[in-house]
Amino acid sequence: MATVAIDSLLQNPRLPSRPKAKVLLKPSRSLDCSRNRKLLFSRAARFCSSKPIRKIHVVKSSSSDTALFDTFDTSSSDDILYKETFPVKRIEKVEGKLVIRLDQSKDQHNWQLSVGCSLPGKWILHWGVSYLGDFGSEWDQPPKDMRPPGSVPIRDYAIETPLKKPSEGDMFHEVKIDFNPSSAIAAIHFVLKDEETGAWYQHRGRDFKVPLVDYLEDDGNMVGAKRGFGIWPGALGQFSNVLLKAEASHANGPNSNNESKDSKNENRRLEGFYEEQPIVKEVSIGNLVSIAVRKSPDTAKNVLYMETDIPGDVVVHWGVCRDDAKTWEIPAAPYPPETAVFKNKALRTLLQPKATGNGSRALFTLDEELVGFLFVLKLDDNTWLKFKENDFYVPLSGAISVPGQHGQSDSTSEEIPSKAYTDDIINEIRNLVSGLNSEKSQKTKTKEAQESILQEIEKLAAEAYSIFRSSVPTFSEETVLETEATKPAVTISSGTGTGFEILCQGFNWESHKSGRWYMELKEKASEISSLGFTVIWLPPPTESVSPEGYMPKDLYNLNSRYGTIDELKELVKSLHEVGLKVLGDVVLNHRCAQFQNQNGVWNIFGGRLNWDDRAVVGDDPHFQGRGNKSSGDNFHAAPNIDHSQEFVRKDLKEWLVWLREEIGYDGWRLDFVRGFWGGYVKDYLDASEPYFGVGEYWDSLSYTYGEMDHNQDAHRQRIIDWINATNGTAGAFDVSTKGILHSVEKLKEK
Repeated sequence: MATVAIDSLLQNPRLPSRPKAKVLLKPSRSLDCSRNRKLLFSRAARFCSSKPIRKIHVVKSSSSDTALFDTFDTSSSDDILYKETFPVKRIEKVEGKLVIRLDQSKDQHNWQLSVGCSLPGKWILHWGVSYLGDFGSEWDQPPKDMRPPGSVPIRDYAIETPLKKPSEGDMFHEVKIDFNPSSAIAAIHFVLKDEETGAWYQHRGRDFKVPLVDYLEDDGNMVGAKRGFGIWPGALGQFSNVLLKAEASHANGPNSNNESKDSKNENRRLEGFYEEQPIVKEVSIGNLVSIAVRKSPDTAKNVLYMETDIPGDVVVHWGVCRDDAKTWEIPAAPYPPETAVFKNKALRTLLQPKATGNGSRALFTLDEELVGFLFVLKLDDNTWLKFKENDFYVPLSGAISVPGQHGQSDSTSEEIPSKAYTDDIINEIRNLVSGLNSEKSQKTKTKEAQESILQEIEKLAAEAYSIFRSSVPTFSEETVLETEATKPAVTISSGTGTGFEILCQGFNWESHKSGRWYMELKEKASEISSLGFTVIWLPPPTESVSPEGYMPKDLYNLNSRYGTIDELKELVKSLHEVGLKVLGDVVLNHRCAQFQNQNGVWNIFGGRLNWDDRAVVGDDPHFQGRGNKSSGDNFHAAPNIDHSQEFVRKDLKEWLVWLREEIGYDGWRLDFVRGFWGGYVKDYLDASEPYFGVGEYWDSLSYTYGEMDHNQDAHRQRIIDWINATNGTAGAFDVSTKGILHSVEKLKEK
């Protein structure tokens, strides 16, 4: 994330020009940039500047609190032992506003709900509606003419719409939803999602609810103008509650419920409103730490200068080492001002603010015999900054820079001498070959002399090859032979089949309505096989809150809207008889609970797998789980299962094995696999040993201004990454191509 985008929100006057401070140390104009192109490109060519030489002040240690700065001149490269600029990242909370506005459209007939956010990010409005006469808390999808451009349906219950900037360079993101006030919609529900962090933002722990009628119950999550008698204060407010209760009682009377709601729908009166909600986001901020080391002109010591653009108080926790073991120790005085000893193991120095107000700095005087300077940065008791999860290390003896510390390479400091050494070997070989050719042409040397030269070439070549192999893990010939001798017979990886499967989806979204789909499909078994299909995918078999089967409850109850467990067994047997492999549709990401916890949240499960709320992920925005953070995207409508829990994985593996043995499934169609890590899928497939497995990794294609982008490589790569996470034990539907074909079909319709 670009740090410049949030500077205005941080309100920190000490960093007005932080994005420009990429490199804090510049050499003289005479620097030959062609000598180190790696260094040049890593610093955006700023070392080739023709600006005047920069002077950096040095802090002198003294007994008083006043620090005097002398000139630390980097113009002479002869004096510089080391210089480097380290990138560091820190997490900072940024406050912003979530803006909700309801008002009439310009045509004065329709109304418009606007939801905006003032923070940077990739914001998605996850929303749905409830209709007049609906009961319960589940959402429905809005009418198609109500969906803004770029909206993507999520199953059958919600819509996801990206928030967009009104103009280029604007920080504010917004989405506008137009609707007809005379429609049958009672309320609009939404939560805000930041795709960059995966965080969900709600209203008082619940979904935001914007009521479009007067009689909806306020669960504490309602936003907008207060309607009806509820706006009266004091005693009148109590009186209004009595009237509302009486009205509700009357509405529940015989033959009056629908009439009451229809009447209210006709007479409902929308009121515009503007409301702001505070929103806080954790963002990654990029900063720099620059180091320069040179010989002191007055003493035989090294002088190390450090500066950073990190705002606020920065403490350097530091020490030195005397060998390559990098063992920390406390050096001899003098120390910079504001230095204290920490447990006789290290020193802590508070960096001094720079005169410009842009960051802070310090200067360290170190004995010449020291090999290295080690440090980490301490911002507060809970925030420590390291470099690539390790302590910062600055060599003090001889090295100009440390390859890899600025992100160009992960090689060690021995890379350069090793390369130089191998270059020398190559040159020697070339000279010998040239000499051999010369001797051959002159025919003055004996055969023994020529063989001697060839042997020398072979030795040099072997030496060069050994240098190359020293950086690559090798195995002895005996080890390889032993491994080959004990290697088991080659088998097809679990879940991948043969690669020539032709899959038929053996149901559609309305197949459950007949109540006997299993028997209807049984009658078509021979016909399906004759069409060339080799695998058939059956619908979810489990008892489910939704009739389609994708909101499972008791996993061991296989009496569903499609038929009974006995009918399912009979169907699978018939499909096997005509040569078809059978996939069961298993929903592992989420599960509907049978019981509520003490807060009234449905997260306690019943049946054979009677899990408690430890089985629910802790970052699910709706279901108050006590598990760990989700390893994927959360599914909105049901508790998301925490697959990191050992008891959960054990139970699910036993269930899959039971399905294989009891029903006869040959493999799995895995629902909503983007909700949990692919490594768990590997665990489940290894346990259940399916013939074939395919995952549904379905997410939105990339769109720009409501139009699908031509390049969908990133979308396809996410699917491939999931397959790789399963260690190749399962395949996945190519939903990228499916989405592209749908887009082409829509263009033809236009």
